[in-house]
Amino acid sequence: MPDITEQTTGTTNRLSTRALVGIILGAAILVALAFAAGRFTVAVPAMPSNTSAEAGFSRDMQTHHLQAVRMSMIIRDNTDDEEIRLLAYDIATAQSQQAGQMFAWLELWGLPQAAPEPSMTWMNRPALDGSAHNHGSGDQAHEPGAPMPGLATAEQLSELESLRGVEAERLFLELMIAHHIGGVEMAEAVLDRSTHPEVRQLAGGMVIVQEKEITYMEDLLAERS
Repeated sequence: MPDITEQTTGTTNRLSTRALVGIILGAAILVALAFAAGRFTVAVPAMPSNTSAEAGFSRDMQTHHLQAVRMSMIIRDNTDDEEIRLLAYDIATAQSQQAGQMFAWLELWGLPQAAPEPSMTWMNRPALDGSAHNHGSGDQAHEPGAPMPGLATAEQLSELESLRGVEAERLFLELMIAHHIGGVEMAEAVLDRSTHPEVRQLAGGMVIVQEKEITYMEDLLAERS
C-alpha cells in the first residue's frame, strides 16, 4: 500500500507545477495583451493627400535628385581626379537611393507619380504654424511651375559634358553647390509643412548631409580657382 506521505507530496508537486504553469501562462497573456494594446494605441500617421506637402516634396525631390545623379555620372567620365570621382559617386549613390525611397512612398500612399499641379506648388502653401516660411534668396515664394531651386539648366549640363579635367571639375562643383543649396531649401520647406515622421527623418538628414557637402565642395572649388 503506497505511503500517504508520498501521495500527499506527489499531489502537492503536481499542484505546484500546475500553479506555476498557470502563472507563466497568465503572465504571457498579460504581456501579449499589453503589447497589443500598445500597438493599437500608437498614433499612425495619416496618409498624405495627392496635393500635400509630402506628396509634392516626394515628386519634386525625385526630379531634383536625379539631376544630381546625372551630373555626378558626367563628371566621373570627364575627370581622373579621384577625390572628385569619389564625391560624385557618393552623391549619386545616396541621391538615387533617396529618390527610390520617395518613389516607394507615393506607391505606398496610393498616389500617382505624376503631379496633379505645377511643381513647387506645395512650397507656396502655409507652414504648420500658418506662416509662409519660404526659403531661399530674399525669402521669396517659389512660383509654381518655375525651375526648382538650384536646378541646372540644359545649357549648363551641355557645357559640363563638353569639358574635361580641372575645367569640368570647377563647373561641376559650382553647379552641385547651387544644387545642394536648392535641395536644402526644399528639405527645410517640407520640414516646415509636415509632421509625417518618415518624411521629416529623410528631409532632416538631407539638410545635415548636404550642408556638410556644400562646405566640402567649397573647399575643393577654392583649391581649383
